[in-house]
Amino acid sequence: MPLSASDVPTDLPADAAGPDQSIDFGALGLPQPLVRALARQGITTPFEIQRATVPDALAGRDVLGRGQTGSGKTLAFGLPLLARVAESGQARPMRPRALVLVPTRELAMQVNDALLPLGKAVGVFLKTAVGGVPYDRQIDALRRGVEVVVATPGRLADLIDRGVCRLDDVQVTVLDEADQMADMGFLPEVTELLAKTPANAQRLLFSATLDTDVDALVKRFMTDPVTHSTAPATAAVSTMDHHMLLIPPQEKFPVTASIAARSGRTIVFARTQLGVDRLVTQLAAVGVRAGGLHGGKTQRMRTRTLAEFREGRTNVLVATDVAARGIHVDGVSLVLHVDPPKDPKDYLHRAGRTARAGEAGAVATLVLPKQRRTTLAMMEKAGVEPEQTRVRVGDAALAELTGAREPSGVPVREEREEPRRPGRPTGGPRRFGDRPGGDRRFGDRPGGDRRFGDQPRGERRFGDRSYSDQPRGERRFGDRSYGDQPRGERRFGADRGGRSEVRGEDRRGSAGRPRAHTY
Repeated sequence: MPLSASDVPTDLPADAAGPDQSIDFGALGLPQPLVRALARQGITTPFEIQRATVPDALAGRDVLGRGQTGSGKTLAFGLPLLARVAESGQARPMRPRALVLVPTRELAMQVNDALLPLGKAVGVFLKTAVGGVPYDRQIDALRRGVEVVVATPGRLADLIDRGVCRLDDVQVTVLDEADQMADMGFLPEVTELLAKTPANAQRLLFSATLDTDVDALVKRFMTDPVTHSTAPATAAVSTMDHHMLLIPPQEKFPVTASIAARSGRTIVFARTQLGVDRLVTQLAAVGVRAGGLHGGKTQRMRTRTLAEFREGRTNVLVATDVAARGIHVDGVSLVLHVDPPKDPKDYLHRAGRTARAGEAGAVATLVLPKQRRTTLAMMEKAGVEPEQTRVRVGDAALAELTGAREPSGVPVREEREEPRRPGRPTGGPRRFGDRPGGDRRFGDRPGGDRRFGDQPRGERRFGDRSYSDQPRGERRFGDRSYGDQPRGERRFGADRGGRSEVRGEDRRGSAGRPRAHTY
């Protein structure tokens, strides 16, 4: 019978979330190729959420799971998903066999990166389907056939509308960070997508919190789910310290800068995109190199910023709630709230960036006098009893609690993001960076097979020149009058290697030459 999310019991103690050395993944019923692939990565013992959920998921049961961020939920759903899909054979074109829905692009890429090498071990191919990047590679992969699609709801809905993806063959559907998808307004799209999957398909729902926001999904789409939870929905993690730093208004940035200058990996949360950009600029001016992460940045910049932070080239990441939820970066020792969150769930998700999987970490919140009462009330709802300390720049207490130190004062050069191309249409369902026309490649122009310079005079585009006396309708790119070859017969590169054909006669879609399986 359907079960309400509010009925989920806390059936596993919070201190049992770590790995159990007495049990290995083979004992959970996973196929040996997966077990060996995990061992090659140094993963030999499962975390509690994995020990609890993997056997039930392998048996085909619907699973409703709650675990602290960093407790191992990705492998908890990913391992049984890969094992079940591997048994069912290769996917048909445009019909994946499993679906993982996540709220953000970064989380989709993180899940894909975690499961991709494991999937290769059992012959299962994965592909991300997210906004902010061109459609063409996603469409090509779907047309060739891909077993698992890791997607954000909006982009997957677009691909279905384009007729390049169907969910008829989906055997397993996973909702990761379901509460966040509800908070972000994705519930209607998620509901519509789940309705397109077979009624008897398996559903796995994992989240840091399970509350009334996901009840509608649980009641409608999950059948007699087995429930597992590693901890209550609070931030009461034994390895996490919570500090409320009481500061006067004029000290807000100086205190922020001194904390950001600490020698440790730090995530700083601001409430708005403008606040993120402003803080990154201000920190650079006093000698602190920081990366900014928010939904207003291009996917290229977001990916590069996260890579620099993960690899240690940048020790400070300034982010908004939405951009950083679900992101896993090892070794984050401090989370700093420059702007206190208003919602206890936001506090939980922010705090979950540190003290992951048993590591130690601290969470500090800068609180102005007028914010003290509301922030205390919010933390109480989150199950947190913070240590309150009045601090100023240079105080020994500030250095002791956060590792704060004086910034170098030598300005850091900021790497500016390339400006977005003007003139793009804003209407319709298209996301930022998605080219119209689906699978057009860079350089493919609309209007059939026309090449650069083929258009009549009245239809000339920027960049066409009339430097020769050749008829405009016959010129090809690269025709020059430097040799004695007739103008109408030369082709670009023809006198260099004998190749007289223009490269890429038809580079659109999957009708051209086949591409390698590079997922």
